[in-house]
Amino acid sequence: MPTLHTYDYAVIRVVPRVEREEFINVGVIVSCPGAKHLEAAIELDLERLRAFAPSLDIEGLQPWLDAIVAICRGDATAGPIAQLPVRARFHFLTAKRSSVVQMSSTHVGRTAEPTGVVEHLMQKMVRVPA
Repeated sequence: MPTLHTYDYAVIRVVPRVEREEFINVGVIVSCPGAKHLEAAIELDLERLRAFAPSLDIEGLQPWLDAIVAICRGDATAGPIAQLPVRARFHFLTAKRSSVVQMSSTHVGRTAEPTGVVEHLMQKMVRVPA
C-alpha cells in the first residue's frame, strides 16, 4: 500500500481592484511537509486577464508572481524569505494580504505522489475547461 502524504495548498489569485474582491485564479502553491516539498506554478491566460482587467499592468505584475515561484524553490536571489524552512515559506506566502496578488484560504489533501499535486490542481483550479 502506498504511503499517503498530507499536503496543504492555496490558489494564487490576481485581484485587479481589491475593493471589488473580484479575482482570476492564476496558480497554486502546494506544501507537503512529510515529503519536504514546496512548489508553486503560475499560468497567466493573458487574453482572459486583459478582458477581465484591461487596465491591469501585467508586466508590472509578473515579477511578483515570479517571486512566489522563486521563494518556493528556495532560490537565493529571492531574498531571505527563500532561505526559511519550507513550512515558514508556505505560511509567509499564504498570509492574508490586501494586494493585487492574493492567496485563497488554505486547503488540505492527501496524495501518494506529492510532485503530481501541482499539475492536478492547476488543471482543476486554474485552467479554463476546454
